[in-house]
Amino acid sequence: MLEVSEVGNKVGKEEYEAAIPELRVGLINAQYDLRGADFPVIIWIAGDDRLAANELVNRLNEWMDSRFADTRVFAEPTDEEYQRPHLWRLWRSLPPKGRAAFFVGGLMRAAIQRANGEIDEPHFSIWLRHIANMQTELVADGALILKFFLHTPAKEQKKKLKKAAKDPHAGWQVDQRDWAALDSLGPVLPIAERILRETSGPGAPWTIVESTDPRYRDLTVARTILAALTARLAQRPGPLGPALAESVFGDFDAEANVLSGIDLTKTLSRQEYRAQLAEEQAKLKKLSLEARRRGVSSVLAFEGWDAAGKGGVIRRITGALEAGDYRVIPVAAPTEEERRYHYLWRFWRDLPPAGKVVIFDRTWYGRVLVERLEGFAAPAEWQRAFDEINDFEAQMVEQGYYVAKFWLHVSPEEQLARFKAREETAFKMHKITEEDYRNRERWDDYVKAVDQKILRTTSDGARWHVIPANSKQFARVATLRAINKGLARALRER
Repeated sequence: MLEVSEVGNKVGKEEYEAAIPELRVGLINAQYDLRGADFPVIIWIAGDDRLAANELVNRLNEWMDSRFADTRVFAEPTDEEYQRPHLWRLWRSLPPKGRAAFFVGGLMRAAIQRANGEIDEPHFSIWLRHIANMQTELVADGALILKFFLHTPAKEQKKKLKKAAKDPHAGWQVDQRDWAALDSLGPVLPIAERILRETSGPGAPWTIVESTDPRYRDLTVARTILAALTARLAQRPGPLGPALAESVFGDFDAEANVLSGIDLTKTLSRQEYRAQLAEEQAKLKKLSLEARRRGVSSVLAFEGWDAAGKGGVIRRITGALEAGDYRVIPVAAPTEEERRYHYLWRFWRDLPPAGKVVIFDRTWYGRVLVERLEGFAAPAEWQRAFDEINDFEAQMVEQGYYVAKFWLHVSPEEQLARFKAREETAFKMHKITEEDYRNRERWDDYVKAVDQKILRTTSDGARWHVIPANSKQFARVATLRAINKGLARALRER
């Protein structure tokens, strides 16, 4: 694949200098037009020639307005990055709509690790699949992704390194990394070619650029960026406003009966509640300290009906934890900033480091529940969200996280009674809105959507627990018991 690009492309000095002024004007104008667009631009620069990549990125930052293009270099992961799933640093580096970002490096490092046996075949294949899935998700969400692999034949690289080493003005750019990379090219390049094949997909192909001649390299990449960005900006935007709500459920939804099988009569006496709550909280305290010591992170995701008691359950969980070991993330409608990113971005950024606990009070499942039913997500968006969510959770599990998801289930009658009680309680009145009552009118639709969500996103490593919550006391103890059981299992398996 890479050898095919070795055809000796060159650009003369006069042609190069003549092309630059118009090219720079075009790039700057396109960047300014991008500021008002509803999509981000990701420009990924990778290759087997580190010096070429550095030169190219510096040149692009010279020709473009660096105030509106971030540069993210993916070298050896930091301690913070090692504690999260592999793609965490990519998700956190995404540009918002209206901005561009250069992603530099990363792929050849992975190829070298695979060649050296630092990554085994199963984990390498999983990593490639997650990269491809992430690209698919971003393209489907509207991102413009341009990827360039800079290839310089080994013989030419050797000449360039020797020449630079003798040049007092350029020698400082060369270090032992470049010679080591050159020595390992033989076994590494076939793996790099595999990466290019398996991470090229619709909307995000790799463009291989021969980099022996810097002028050809720089003009080719810059012109490709300008052409792609200009073409995308010329496309007419889709219809504005929220998509129409999906009103017809398929046969799959009609057959689902997860919630209808839940026994809502379960309860505990006051004495049983106090004794069992204390027992389960004591267990959780012990398990959480062991998880902190061993670096096992936990993600607890809470969904449920309005007034189902999520807040009360979460308070009983945090009451058993050390104050510095957890964060509770209340999830509401996305802010203006959050709407400029893929909907999973705000959840990726809050994943915990080693040994810590993050509790989400409402979650990424809003895409397949509220956004689906209220028409804020088009059918194509919420339908692909099931696969996107499964991939997101799989990456947490592969990192060694303990992941547990809870749906707190109450009957319509119990929910109404709690609404009335809130209206009569001064410090709870703020929790009731007209929207809460309006949502009750679509109870049956929500039941079908919840059933589908649970059936399509349950896995061994990221289980759903449907908790009967007509009795708040029973729900609190049952949730704690489920967490203790799951966390103990996760610790055994580490």
